[in-house]
Amino acid sequence: MSKKIGIKENLYQFILLVVTNLFVGSMVGIERTVLPLLGEEQFGLASTSAALSFIISFGFSKAIVNYFAGQIADKFGRKRVLLLGWVVGLFVPILTIFAHAWWVIVFANILLGINQGLTWSMTVNMKIDISKANQRGTAVGLNEFAGYSGVAIMAAVSGYVASSYSLRPEPFYLGIGIVIIGILLSLIVKDTGQHLKIQIRDNATKNESINNLSSKEVFNLTTWKDKNLSSISFSGLATNLKDGMAWGLFPLYFTTVGLSVSQTGTIVAVYPAAWGFFQLFTGVLSDKVGRKKLITYGMWTQAFALWFILFVNSFSLWILGAILLGLGTAMVYPTLQAAIGDVASPNWRASSMGVYRFWRDSGYAFGALIAGIIADLLGVTWAIEIVALLPFLAGVYSRMRLDETLKTVAK
Repeated sequence: MSKKIGIKENLYQFILLVVTNLFVGSMVGIERTVLPLLGEEQFGLASTSAALSFIISFGFSKAIVNYFAGQIADKFGRKRVLLLGWVVGLFVPILTIFAHAWWVIVFANILLGINQGLTWSMTVNMKIDISKANQRGTAVGLNEFAGYSGVAIMAAVSGYVASSYSLRPEPFYLGIGIVIIGILLSLIVKDTGQHLKIQIRDNATKNESINNLSSKEVFNLTTWKDKNLSSISFSGLATNLKDGMAWGLFPLYFTTVGLSVSQTGTIVAVYPAAWGFFQLFTGVLSDKVGRKKLITYGMWTQAFALWFILFVNSFSLWILGAILLGLGTAMVYPTLQAAIGDVASPNWRASSMGVYRFWRDSGYAFGALIAGIIADLLGVTWAIEIVALLPFLAGVYSRMRLDETLKTVAK
């Protein structure tokens, strides 16, 4: 194995990790179109908040696993954690196929959260391990491009399969195949422990207190003590809170206004497709122009896109709104994780990334919970409108508090 740092120097390994994350994202994509409709049609859930309970279970389990994933990986190695995540994922489609009650679906999504927390965290950390400091945005951008391309492809494919056959079990047969491929790819990927050691050595300073922090200290720094890390965490939370709402309410909203399951599936797929596609460019761009501008304007773009979707009333304009929402999300998603890499020392970077991803992915749960309650009280339209306020406020917060974290730009 090459022990040099850099994407070109580890190109084969890097490409394998990109392809692996395509299949990681595909696991979520299968559910994005199908499950909200499944809750209503096959399990008779009249309450929106009850129907969105699967997202709440997914969000909280993924968030908690994200927090511990970095620490587990530091102890047992990235590759082992990646494989463990795929093994857990195998039970998700099987349980969904045979579920006799909604609580089984909710439990399957707890396992999906564990699968995503372990596998996606590892593909991010492993790419950062083998990348140079000025390649982090590119590395994370390609990782997220692959993951959300997988989400988009499978959201569209599962919608087509569901409309051609049924909501269950046919779409979830795909999930079993995806897990098998994921396990095989993870067996081929090599661990990045040696690369991490090189980064720690190169980053060594006389001030050991900066490099060696306890888990509690890292949590406090990333959550509220460090103004940059805490700003990044809040923007991540707001982004996925919006996504948790979109995941749960978009299928319900678009079918309510008269679109077919296939049309709804197209819009639901276009959003993560744009999210994935634009990350090909936004991650690279953040390595050149810096992190702050992309984060601030990306949060505002997300808010504007949601309000735009509610304002218009045609399929083509809803597609445009979904593209804008994906663009705004793409502007911040790789940039926020690259910014964590800028600020955190290699010694505790995986742990800090875990704390950030804990707060970010708890947004799924909070978004589904808040959106479900508001939708039950005021309606789906009001829920989307109110949730859009949070990314707008996060953009204001980043504008006021966040420093430029990319050193070449900050200078």
